[in-house]
Amino acid sequence: MSVSVRALEQAHAQVRAAIVRRRPIAALYRGRRRLLCPHLLGWNRYGRLQMLCYQYGGESESGLKPAGASDNWRCLAVESLSQVELLDGPWQTAENHSRPQTCIEEVELDVDTYPEPVPPTPSPIPQKCKTLA
Repeated sequence: MSVSVRALEQAHAQVRAAIVRRRPIAALYRGRRRLLCPHLLGWNRYGRLQMLCYQYGGESESGLKPAGASDNWRCLAVESLSQVELLDGPWQTAENHSRPQTCIEEVELDVDTYPEPVPPTPSPIPQKCKTLA
């Protein structure tokens, strides 16, 4: 799937802001509206920008379990996100967030680095450009 650099930068900035401020996001992912709390942002072994997030609402191809269920973790390609918006609402997670994950090999941002929400500031443009595919 081809995505414009501008659209990717916008999605990337919104996901970064959500992590740093511990705020949920709403986004379209592969045509489905999802309610997500991003926990990790970084690159997989192929250089693709990904996020590990907890999906607590919206639509899902595989269906959602009850709130707090460990089966609601998702590894999503940032390039496939659109209409990303920060939401006001409680942060959602599940007990096994610290389990070993294979979604992201090189971590750019981890929500655990920010135990308290950080006030809004302009998001920097990433210094590192990786391949999208």
